[in-house]
Amino acid sequence: MTIQWTIVATFLYAEIAVCLLLCVPFISARRWQKIFKSALLNWFVQHGNLYFNVLIAILVLLFGDGIRESLKYGDLKEEEGIEVRPGSHMNVMMHLFRAQRNLYMSGFALFLVIVLRRLVTVISNTATLEAKSEAFEKQAKSATDAAQKLLEENEKLKKEGPGAENDAELEKLRDKIVDKNKELEDAKDKLDHVEADLQAVKKQAQGVNTEYDRLLKEHSKLQEELEAAKGGEGDKKDD
Repeated sequence: MTIQWTIVATFLYAEIAVCLLLCVPFISARRWQKIFKSALLNWFVQHGNLYFNVLIAILVLLFGDGIRESLKYGDLKEEEGIEVRPGSHMNVMMHLFRAQRNLYMSGFALFLVIVLRRLVTVISNTATLEAKSEAFEKQAKSATDAAQKLLEENEKLKKEGPGAENDAELEKLRDKIVDKNKELEDAKDKLDHVEADLQAVKKQAQGVNTEYDRLLKEHSKLQEELEAAKGGEGDKKDD
């Protein structure tokens, strides 16, 4: 491969490695979010954003060139009389294979950029929803403890006997209990909403992982075809 396609292949392998690393189950979404927000990574993003965009533009150009080359040699393959010239036919097939290989490499590299961006977004959203869920659980627990404490004070006042002060205190406690129950219901509603959003994000992440696995299998198949083609080309040269 030429230098530009070697760089594209290296970039593709790096993307695959990052995708696999992001899919590792024992690293939580909140830990990934801390890494994404780290000062070192932000520095790289700020200073490397321009170079990354230039690389994406180059990938788009190489992808277009791969399409052009594939169409070009595909038309030559269908040209009449090409099969009666074994040397010419073999040369056209070799160039067609290389053009299709380059097309797939640049296409997969561009697609994995989209997959990586989506994975980062899904992981960040999952971490945010988990943090909100934990906060709402703490709020609900605090409201429940406060309501339980007020109920205990209410029972204590009832045992002490009736009286004007006790009645006033009892009324205040009832009002507080009602307010705390409302806060508890609101917290539970918010918690249910956050849990529903969290489940939706997890399903979306599962869909992205499934699509990534499918692309990885296609890439492995392409690598096997490449190795087989190289072996066939070496046999032809030996003959």
